[in-house]
Amino acid sequence: MLCVLVAIFATGCASTYKYSDFKPITTKLDGTQGVLISTPPDGWYENTQYHNSGRMTTNAVRAAFSKYASTVDVVDSCHGENCLSIIDTEKYGYYVKPEILSWEDRATEWSGKPDRVEIQIVVFETVTKRELSNSSYTGKSKWATLGGDHPQDLLPDPTNQYVESLYK
Repeated sequence: MLCVLVAIFATGCASTYKYSDFKPITTKLDGTQGVLISTPPDGWYENTQYHNSGRMTTNAVRAAFSKYASTVDVVDSCHGENCLSIIDTEKYGYYVKPEILSWEDRATEWSGKPDRVEIQIVVFETVTKRELSNSSYTGKSKWATLGGDHPQDLLPDPTNQYVESLYK
């Protein structure tokens, strides 16, 4: 009986992630090339908009790329493929477009419903404007949060893993 309780508690203490590659990377990114990241619109769930969720997503993506790229900057003035026409291709070899597909901040500790995020990240080569990678991940918070977890806490681990796979 004790083993069953420990197993239930252990599974409730870890966040889980699931990855989907729509277009897997075929050639690794060059760390000497700069990266420009756009800020996505804030996420929604039902009638609730999560203010600053776009900025939090961008911060997680920027932190992950900063480990590998020579220059990493954020642009707020555009989002999407239209950014490709205004990017300085001498400074930035890659444009990264994160998108919030789902953002659910729940009161997990009393409702039993986990926080969830679903993020899509598309990487373009700026000179050719070609899509190099298109992937998404979903994250679900652990059940035993003790009131301290939020969707933004689900961003660093899967974002870091994804970006590492682009370079290594």
